[in-house]
Amino acid sequence: MNNLKEILLSEVEEIRSKGYKFLNGELSIMDFKHSSGGFGIYAQRGKKDFMIRLRIPSGMLSMKDLKQVYSWAKQYDLDKIHLTTRQAIQYHGLDIDEVCNIMKEGIEKSIYTRGGGGNFPRNVAMSPLSGVDPKEIFDVSPYASAVGNHFLKKMYTYKLPRKLKVSFSNSNADDAHCTVQDLGFLAVEKEGKQYFNVYSGGGLGRNPRKAIIVADMIEPKDVLYHIEAMTNMFIAEGDYNNRSKARIRYILDRLGEEEYIKCYHKHLEEVKSKECLDLNVAPKNTVKVGIENNIKHKRLFKQKQQGLYSVYFHPIGGMLMLSHLKELMDALEEIEDVELRLTMDEGLYIINLNGKEAEKVLEITQGKGGETKAQQSISCIGVPICQMGIANSQCALHNFVKLVKEKALKEDSLPKVRFSGCGNSCSVHEVGEIGLAGKIKRVNNESKHVFELYIDGDYAVEKTKLGKYYGDILADEVANFLVEVGETVEALDKDFYNWIDSEVCNLKEILNKYLV
Repeated sequence: MNNLKEILLSEVEEIRSKGYKFLNGELSIMDFKHSSGGFGIYAQRGKKDFMIRLRIPSGMLSMKDLKQVYSWAKQYDLDKIHLTTRQAIQYHGLDIDEVCNIMKEGIEKSIYTRGGGGNFPRNVAMSPLSGVDPKEIFDVSPYASAVGNHFLKKMYTYKLPRKLKVSFSNSNADDAHCTVQDLGFLAVEKEGKQYFNVYSGGGLGRNPRKAIIVADMIEPKDVLYHIEAMTNMFIAEGDYNNRSKARIRYILDRLGEEEYIKCYHKHLEEVKSKECLDLNVAPKNTVKVGIENNIKHKRLFKQKQQGLYSVYFHPIGGMLMLSHLKELMDALEEIEDVELRLTMDEGLYIINLNGKEAEKVLEITQGKGGETKAQQSISCIGVPICQMGIANSQCALHNFVKLVKEKALKEDSLPKVRFSGCGNSCSVHEVGEIGLAGKIKRVNNESKHVFELYIDGDYAVEKTKLGKYYGDILADEVANFLVEVGETVEALDKDFYNWIDSEVCNLKEILNKYLV
């Protein structure tokens, strides 16, 4: 790793230099993005400030690293940090020296940004409760960590057509979205033995599609062979000329399922014949003594370790206030074996708490984030920060959450809503129960901000489906539409999921008031 650190440190000043050239008008926004994205650094809208993305390995955040995350934010006068939809952390509103200084200091402290964007393997996603979930098939965290380390060691060498997303899920709930990823490993079991089913060719954003199974019942020790096979296939078959067609799912579209699987296995056999990549990972063991409690709380989850609990905390829109983070850190300071797990939904779990500790964490986080599903809705960072953004997705989410609270809707009236500021699907709106994607549309001869509406998507295994597109709603009316749906569901004494299955006509009546 020392050699890796030396290589990564040598890149910092080059990015700093390009940042100044961009600020001086010598580099275009796209030229700078093509250089900086691979380092997790992007210019924000307005071309003065910058953001940086910290790769938190599969969302597993130790107290030591959490303190460093807080320290940087405090040092640079930030009042909040952003938890992303790929288990990473972003800082916004920094200058070029500040982001480069964080990148440099991070390398020295083993907190990396390399591959946080650009045409590189992204943060390896993982079911956030891996290792503690009573319903899991087995703990996938050692394999997710091994793949993350494998990518990191080679990160500066990759020349891929576009980004590569890899996920590990510990059950059919598929909290890491294996069924809509470039490459996904789903934990399965047969006759008491552990295996992975391997999914490939999925992806969201423009022209989304579900992944297909390319290999079933593989032994976990073989995971890295599949990682290398996918990487080599992407390099060999990916489109280097047309960026809009350069994702892995377009290879599947071009080849068809049968030929895609054949091509995948050709590369797999080549890797197996040339390299020795067997994994031998040790399972994680929690030896902490638990203490039971009798509290019932919707953010409290029993772990498979007796007497231990996980508490979920969801900052609204993934925007974690620094004051709330400090209060949480202080509470966790003396707790043994505590760990944070970032989710794919902009929230976090605090795991390995005994009953008394869990009660304390619940008390500290109460009222500082979302308590209902609707309040735990998801939004990308959007306008006015994101260069690619079209709509102010964070504002739309906050307006919605505020109205839900004012109307005091019941818990099951509305699900989580996924707000994307454009068609890129950073909130994975296509596979949400309700998903929205921002765009500009001519309405009555005027250009208006609207959100495309998608309903009834799902990413769980054997239920995976893309949401149905219903039309466009003015951005200013989105909150009213959603709350009217919630009020209608509540008046019928149903939950949203039963209502959406049986009341399509009722939905269309509401839509007729809002679609433009």
